[in-house]
Amino acid sequence: MQPGVVPAPVEPINVGGPADPKTRRLKHRGPGRARLDSKEPYLGWLFSAPAVLGLVVFLVIPIIAAVWVSFRDWNGLTSIFDSDPIGLANYRELLTDDGVRRTDFAISLRNNFYYVVGVVPAQTILAFVIAVVLNQKFLKGKGFFRTAYYFPSITSSIAITLIFVFLFQTNGAINQVLPIQDIDWLDNPRGLIHNFLGLFGVQDGPAFLTENEFMGLEFWDWLAGPSVAMVAFMMLVTWTTAGTLMLIFLAGLQNISPSVEEAAIVDGAGPVQRFFRITIPLMRPTIFFVVTLGLIGTWQVFDQIYAGSGGDPRKTTLTPAYLIYVQAFTNSKAGLAGAIAVILFVIIMFFTVVNRRVIRDTGEF
Repeated sequence: MQPGVVPAPVEPINVGGPADPKTRRLKHRGPGRARLDSKEPYLGWLFSAPAVLGLVVFLVIPIIAAVWVSFRDWNGLTSIFDSDPIGLANYRELLTDDGVRRTDFAISLRNNFYYVVGVVPAQTILAFVIAVVLNQKFLKGKGFFRTAYYFPSITSSIAITLIFVFLFQTNGAINQVLPIQDIDWLDNPRGLIHNFLGLFGVQDGPAFLTENEFMGLEFWDWLAGPSVAMVAFMMLVTWTTAGTLMLIFLAGLQNISPSVEEAAIVDGAGPVQRFFRITIPLMRPTIFFVVTLGLIGTWQVFDQIYAGSGGDPRKTTLTPAYLIYVQAFTNSKAGLAGAIAVILFVIIMFFTVVNRRVIRDTGEF
């Protein structure tokens, strides 16, 4: 090499193949891996087929069947294909036509609305508080308390209801431990709002509430509030469902990274500030899920009413789900029961959408 002459740069020789790692991976996959990739969509459908089949058989088909039955005059005893199509007659009988069936449906909606308003916040708050307490590191015997709170949720609801009926009798254990021992829990049809107004001498509503009605029920009766008997069932359901919701909240709390709370402690945030500024915002997706489960469950309450009261006293514990049972199996009006089921489905979807708008699963209000 002559002095002063700079040699030309020599490009490195890639002995191992292409320099692009992605190209190298594709090259080393081989024909077998390529065939497997082409079959992945089919394998995905194969593994998800049992779950999809279960949803179709036990969810989609029953919903479609209920909608179809709601447009027919079927007694539930003969073949469904021998029934006559009647269009919107069942819906008119429930919503517009004067009669006992429309009034009963309105009463069931009123009762269930107050039931939802009372149970969903109570069970959600109770379950959340229990979960927060059981999530503390200093608490001893966490396994025992979790099992104790969850045990009512796995016990037969019929058995628990029968025990509660025994406890809430006039001479039962509940009245024995209360300062007022003459509360007629299961036979008092008067609403709580009417009872409260009665303390001030108000026995009848104003004229504009008693002279006007909606779906055959006076406005004064719409504003009665839950009956004393319904309040007893509300306490029963709150106690039995709080354990399941507690486990859901507990899983959400344990999913929060400890580093977030540690950073807040370093910044000087106290326990109350950490709870409202960190815990609750991070738990909003879980709260949305729990409230949605509560809305669905409370609008479908049946077994407690069936075993405990049968809709009495004076239909103040009648619910749409129990009314479906009465119309289908007692009155042989399966078509009318199907219409109630469809309306109930629409109500549940409406409240679910409203809940979604209020508490978004993205963690923002």
